[in-house]
Amino acid sequence: MSRFRLSAVMAICFCCLEINGLASADDWPQWNGPTRDGVVHEAGIMTIIPDVGLKLLWRKGVQLGYSGPAVANGLIYIFDYAKQSGSIINKAGTRDELTGQERLLCMDAITGELLWQDEYDRPYAVSYGSGPRATPTVYKGLVYALGAEGHLRCLDARTGERKWTRDFRKEFGAETPLWGHAASPLVYGESLICMVGGDGSLVVAFDLLTGREQWRSLSSKETGYCPPSLMTHNAVEQLLIWSPGILSSLNPQSGQLYWQEELAPKYGMSIMPPISEGNLLFAGGEGSVGAMFRLGGDNTSAEVVWRGTPKTGVYLATSAAVFDRGYLYGADIGSGALVCARASDGERMWQSAVPTTGSTRGRSGAHGTAFLLKCGDGDYLIFSETGDFISAKLTPEGYSETGRFHAIEPTGTTMGRDYVWTFPAISEGRLYLRNDVEVICYHLSK
Repeated sequence: MSRFRLSAVMAICFCCLEINGLASADDWPQWNGPTRDGVVHEAGIMTIIPDVGLKLLWRKGVQLGYSGPAVANGLIYIFDYAKQSGSIINKAGTRDELTGQERLLCMDAITGELLWQDEYDRPYAVSYGSGPRATPTVYKGLVYALGAEGHLRCLDARTGERKWTRDFRKEFGAETPLWGHAASPLVYGESLICMVGGDGSLVVAFDLLTGREQWRSLSSKETGYCPPSLMTHNAVEQLLIWSPGILSSLNPQSGQLYWQEELAPKYGMSIMPPISEGNLLFAGGEGSVGAMFRLGGDNTSAEVVWRGTPKTGVYLATSAAVFDRGYLYGADIGSGALVCARASDGERMWQSAVPTTGSTRGRSGAHGTAFLLKCGDGDYLIFSETGDFISAKLTPEGYSETGRFHAIEPTGTTMGRDYVWTFPAISEGRLYLRNDVEVICYHLSK
């Protein structure tokens, strides 16, 4: 009987892995982790960084990119930009005019050996032009990559053979956002859901195998930067789409609208997807614009619980937040500090710039960034924009750092400081980090 139960449990687990397109529970095949929420499900990972730091396994040269690593089936994918001409000035509101090639690199995840690369010429006209933004998505032997100028391609994950491509500007009339297309594609069933732009095609579902359009939905003056995301409420799946003015909930199978609420951050900067816990849903962006919503029982409505102020909530830009047992944790745009806010009313419990810009004097800096990886009961691994990798306890009572080492050099410069703004990846007991110069692999297993 016990063997039967074990077999049943294993069958269910393997079925779930197949549904989610993961080769194993230890893969990191898309933006922000296996479930796109910054949660590390892998067992046996260090949750306290030792004083000597982590053991270096390998490092390999790459070029420009904000896109994070994706790891699946023993392979790592890096999306970068080989610049040929033009200057990157990192001035908000000014588009860098560049020429070069967008490149998708496939390496052996254990050794770093380059196995194949696919590249194509792509002039850039985007602000902060240091390469593609969207992390590749790997699913059932295919890899999907969305470039900064809206070029979407599907390739064989093992060989690099091109399967299909779509061009958002040419096919949908979609203007490239000021800071480039940044919304990592989302796999749902047999669909690849993308933020596209253009009239009636803000969000489009493509067939995974052929690239054929399945459905399109919504219009918006601006596309924004927020990846599409899924949540389940009352056993009903909802596709969340945050354009620069409106938060929308759609049926992910058809694009049919469930509900909409106004949420308009400054400068069109809807960036990080909403996060949920129970029947509460939070989203926030530039200009201290954010709100906590309570989802209705019929899945067709959402009511505002509170809207934020500069001294409440947390407002996100280059990194995502975590909703953890009634509290929000994330790197706040305005203060540049890691913030803990109470979900019930938005009151801030504490804030610290130590894990973002490294300041120990209370000073931080706008858009200070910390990438949070939740590993257990209050245990977090944090990748700071300073290039430090940190272990810490995050609770409503405060921030308690348990370890830190300098893992990679920050290669970008903005607002008077150096930074690295790329999501990390953890797979098979290894940590992967990249900047505009190299990708580095460290041993992270206990």
